[in-house]
Amino acid sequence: MAGSSLLSALTTALADGSIEVVDLTSPLSASTPVIQLPPEFGQTAQFALEEISRYDDRGPAWYWNNFTSGEHTGTHFDAPNHWVTGKDLADIASVPANRLIAPAVVLDFTAEVEKNPDFLVEVDHLKAWEADNVPLPKGGWLFVRTGWDARSHSQEAFINADENGPHTPGLSPECARWVAQESPVLGMGVETVGTDAGKAHSFDPPFPCHSYLMGSDKYGLTQLQNLAQLPPTGAVIIAGPLPIVGGSGAPARVLALVER
Repeated sequence: MAGSSLLSALTTALADGSIEVVDLTSPLSASTPVIQLPPEFGQTAQFALEEISRYDDRGPAWYWNNFTSGEHTGTHFDAPNHWVTGKDLADIASVPANRLIAPAVVLDFTAEVEKNPDFLVEVDHLKAWEADNVPLPKGGWLFVRTGWDARSHSQEAFINADENGPHTPGLSPECARWVAQESPVLGMGVETVGTDAGKAHSFDPPFPCHSYLMGSDKYGLTQLQNLAQLPPTGAVIIAGPLPIVGGSGAPARVLALVER
């Protein structure tokens, strides 16, 4: 009975707007930005639709498509086996369902990133935030807001690359290690194309967010939108990746429940 009452209260709150559903997902289309690796490496596919039928002689009453997409295109969920450090850990279909619904905190670094697109979050930033707010949530998400979602309309602006490579914000190597190995969160979410900073290829270790998070059986959520609509604490995240058997990740619909 208690459980039924809790669920009834939730549905009532959703219906009357006292709990708002905020969509954190970037819609998938052919113009969705994708990560660009050096040419010697394999590249991910851009999202594409292939029409099967559209109310015509191929299918008179229905419209449907095949689609092509990389696992890590658009708003997506990184599973532990995405990185070599987690190669023996879970694929995306094996992520426990009860880990797909979790609380989140949102740390805002938009002012710093406006001044420096290569801005790196340090452990001291996280500890200072905890001192002023609440501890990072056990079994929850750490969301890093940088304002980068405003660039998602353009591949060039989103990747922000020059002759020296991409310039996007992220975590320092020590901060990535701390989040993965010492903090209680289950993963990290960002607005950029991946969890790592643009210069992370030159860090030690290279791509430390991927290396430490995946190796610690934690997760990544990337290319999030609308983090500005979330409070610093109190939001509950529903992350729904496609359960691709053997997959290293998948596009995801990511929603936030926010009490208004």
